[in-house]
Amino acid sequence: MNIHVVKKGESLQAISKRYGVNITQISTANQLKNPDTLVIGQALVIPSPGYEYIIQPGDNLWAIAQRFGTSVQAIAVANQLSNPIDISIGQVLFIPIHYHTVRPGESLWSIAQAYNVNPSDITEVNHIASPYTLYIGQVLRIPERTRPFKEVNAYITTLDASATENIHQLGRYFTYLAPFTYSIKEDGSLTELNDTAVIRAARSEHVSPLLVVTNFVNQNFNSDLAASLLRNQSVQDLLIQNLLSIMQEKGYNAVNFDFEYIYPEDRENYNSFLSRVVSQLHPQGFLVSTALAPKLTSEQKGILYEAHDYEAQGKIVDFIILMTYEWGWAGGRPWAIAPINEVKKVLDYAVTVIPRNKIMMGAPLYGRDWKIPWQEGTLAKTVSPQRAIQLAQKYGATIEYNTTYQSPFFRYTDENGQQHEVWFEDARSAQAKFDVVNNYRLRGISYWVLGTPFPQNWFVQENNFKARKLI
Repeated sequence: MNIHVVKKGESLQAISKRYGVNITQISTANQLKNPDTLVIGQALVIPSPGYEYIIQPGDNLWAIAQRFGTSVQAIAVANQLSNPIDISIGQVLFIPIHYHTVRPGESLWSIAQAYNVNPSDITEVNHIASPYTLYIGQVLRIPERTRPFKEVNAYITTLDASATENIHQLGRYFTYLAPFTYSIKEDGSLTELNDTAVIRAARSEHVSPLLVVTNFVNQNFNSDLAASLLRNQSVQDLLIQNLLSIMQEKGYNAVNFDFEYIYPEDRENYNSFLSRVVSQLHPQGFLVSTALAPKLTSEQKGILYEAHDYEAQGKIVDFIILMTYEWGWAGGRPWAIAPINEVKKVLDYAVTVIPRNKIMMGAPLYGRDWKIPWQEGTLAKTVSPQRAIQLAQKYGATIEYNTTYQSPFFRYTDENGQQHEVWFEDARSAQAKFDVVNNYRLRGISYWVLGTPFPQNWFVQENNFKARKLI
């Protein structure tokens, strides 16, 4: 895979020729609505020819296997396909056995870089005595690149038919699916959630359903509701029994407690509650996790942070999702949603008190469109990365990239003369996040929120690691 940033005057045809990749493959990989109109500064993922193949209309796995001289079973195993018949347009496939014909000007190093493998691996598998003895027309076998396994979670808030379709299309990329949300009640019961269809879809894709429990009421997190639970062991007992009943009945494999805005004085109560949950859920084979606010120190002040005890919870639960996003929140000033320099500050603290193999880094699948000059009290509009590109196309904007935040942005003026500033995600910002997950040796990544189109993300994720499957 390559990531290409469009320059002034470039066309998709010229980019295709440069990389030796079919135009249709590039267009499908990026789901370009109008391939003839590219935006200056737009990032494109470019499949590696012979190594990555993007499924086109009319394709089937048998024909693809024949084209690349491999088998259906080999492709299915390499891509973790639960059902080889069930493939979708735009899906990226890694070809486990592939070959490259040396072209003029190519070297062993450039070929290895194109396929993201070590030059020594190519020389070994092809029995090349010297890296300087390549010749034009020589056919080289390219070894399959080893990708590590990581756990991947995706929260989902829409539970209708479109959600189940989305799960079937993207399920191979996930370890967990987390329908949002079951909310606690003061008597220890839980609100209802119409999650049967998405759970069924998740399990059919070997994705473990993750039950989310919150103190979320009337579109807000409620501090008093959390206190009513954390200060009463009888209510806790009832909640745990209700939780077990729902998990067993519906087929959940794990639970995620997303209690926010907890009173600081309930910090130890929250830790004790989690210990009680673990003692009762572990014997039943269930995993227990929490979602925590992005802290920089153990003593960080503020009701969002103080009751979230990184060190204690790191010892108690199986894994922790750090909500490392929303710096650029809807009610704030224009900013990157998850500026990578700020994310790293959180992780630099977190890894000192939480085992790295218990940390899942939060990542956004969305962007925001602010009206500028920004005025306090105004709200930005949430946009998908695909929608952001469409806005840049429509208004003739040039996309810029902030290297400190590792995030793309642009400005435009609408039909009414109103100026806007848009921060969003693209292949570059996604790669920056996967680099952090890999470099910090974390358990994995957790997305908020499934349902906003961002096809590049899944292509880039697949190039970095495979999603571990637990069922």
